[in-house]
Amino acid sequence: MTVGVISSLVYFSLFLLLRPIGTVPANVTGAVVSTVLANELHRRLTFHAGRRIGWWTAQWEGGGLAAVGLVATTSALAVLEPVVSTAWWAQVLLIGAVTGAVGTMRFVFLRLWVFARHERRTVPRPEPEPA
Repeated sequence: MTVGVISSLVYFSLFLLLRPIGTVPANVTGAVVSTVLANELHRRLTFHAGRRIGWWTAQWEGGGLAAVGLVATTSALAVLEPVVSTAWWAQVLLIGAVTGAVGTMRFVFLRLWVFARHERRTVPRPEPEPA
C-alpha cells in the first residue's frame, strides 16, 4: 500500500504540474515516472527481490501492464474531455479511478507473474570462522 500511495502522489504531482502543457503529455510523464518508481519500490521493498531480479527485468516485465494503464487513462481523458472540461479536480478524480483499478491489477500481475516466476534463491550465509 505504501508503494501505491508514494507512486500515486508522484503521478498526481507531475500531472498537476505539467497539466498546463496539455493533459496527454502530463499524463504520459506522470505515468512513466511513477511506474518506474513503483516497479523499483515493489522489487526492493514489497517483494524483496532486489537480489533475484534485476532493475531492467522488473521494468520491462512490470511495465507492460502499465502501458495498458497509460492507454486507459489517456483514452478516458480524451473521451470524457467534454464532461470534465478543464476542471483539474475532475481530471484528477478520473485519473485516480482509472489508475487505481489498473494499479490493483498491476500489483496482482507483479505478484503472480513477474516476481513469482523467478525462482527464490536463498543467499548462503558465510560459515563462522573458527575461533
